[in-house]
Amino acid sequence: MKDSVSVKNQKLFEIDQKIDALVKKIEMLNYVNPNNIESEKEIFFNSKYLTDPKFTYPKRDFDKFSLHKEFFALKIDDIEDERLRDFYEDIIYFYSGLIQCIETIGKGKRFYYNSLRSFGTPTEQDVENAKFILHFESEDAKSEIFQPKYTATESHHFFREYSKNYDFSYSIKNATAMGAIAMVSNSIQALVLNENHTFSDNEINILTNHEIGVHMVTTMNGMLHPLKIFSHGFPNNEETQEGLAVFSEYMSGNLTIKRLKELAYRVLAVDSLAKGYSFSRTFRMLHNGYDLDREEAFYISVRAHRGGGFTKDYLYLTGLKKIYDYHQEGKDLSLLLTGKVSIEFVEDIKYMIAHNHAIHAKHVTDSYAINKNTNKTVDFILHNLK
Repeated sequence: MKDSVSVKNQKLFEIDQKIDALVKKIEMLNYVNPNNIESEKEIFFNSKYLTDPKFTYPKRDFDKFSLHKEFFALKIDDIEDERLRDFYEDIIYFYSGLIQCIETIGKGKRFYYNSLRSFGTPTEQDVENAKFILHFESEDAKSEIFQPKYTATESHHFFREYSKNYDFSYSIKNATAMGAIAMVSNSIQALVLNENHTFSDNEINILTNHEIGVHMVTTMNGMLHPLKIFSHGFPNNEETQEGLAVFSEYMSGNLTIKRLKELAYRVLAVDSLAKGYSFSRTFRMLHNGYDLDREEAFYISVRAHRGGGFTKDYLYLTGLKKIYDYHQEGKDLSLLLTGKVSIEFVEDIKYMIAHNHAIHAKHVTDSYAINKNTNKTVDFILHNLK
């Protein structure tokens, strides 16, 4: 396909390839997850929730100054297509912001303010939506489906079985330094499972649809385009990507009130950063104020406070609402599965496909074919989020 692209687009592809080489160095989750979560948890619990954890982080393996310099040395004005020139200008500013985030991880408010610039913070309406969800009764936590059963290694089997639905392959790894129980590493096409976690049937059902059905699908689709930026991520792609992933949980019939509440607590934890809460105060808000189990309260607090204040977590709920509404309007979800893209750039995606700079999604989330949700309360909540 690239051979058919006219000579005038040569500069576009040269710049895209240079960005591809630079961006491979800056996958945020490689740096923001603390090395010592479990040991600090023990200290924190022993302190009766009063001593804030002292997290350490992986070392940065790139020179921040040379990376900034290389980004801004790119001659964007050489791109003849004005629409794509503006798009790549947005890309450079977006990744410059991420570099600033990474270089200030572990430096308190400096990281928090950079995180704010890159990911934003919950609005009053987002907080109200979260509190609205908390009014609903969760499923019985003692139900068999919620009971921890499988080690990380034992869980590999379920992901392999689910992945037979798709025409791609990837590796599965276990790790200990993680802020989540599972994640897809885009740069190495791998599913990474938290070795410290014991997985329930419900979590397996959620994670297969969330991590493989969306995050791995968009990873694999992103690699197939002439333009490599689909693989690394458009500006603000996190909200769309996490929204798609939770929507896959919904469409597959696995989104529970319990899970929606977890996303709501994340919004409140991120909102507590803006109020200046310390780690221990966020934890006590969740554990004492909302009667959340101390393990869950701790890990939600870690996700919000890691790095010095990582605001990304509120985007799961806002993203879910945007994708739910987008689907309700009958719009094409496959456009959003073309890679690590953002809903705000749908028209640009269509434009790039029409001009042979991108292709339609080869892999499509299987749960999107039929809505298997039977939980009327979940539907009521999603319909009434503002």
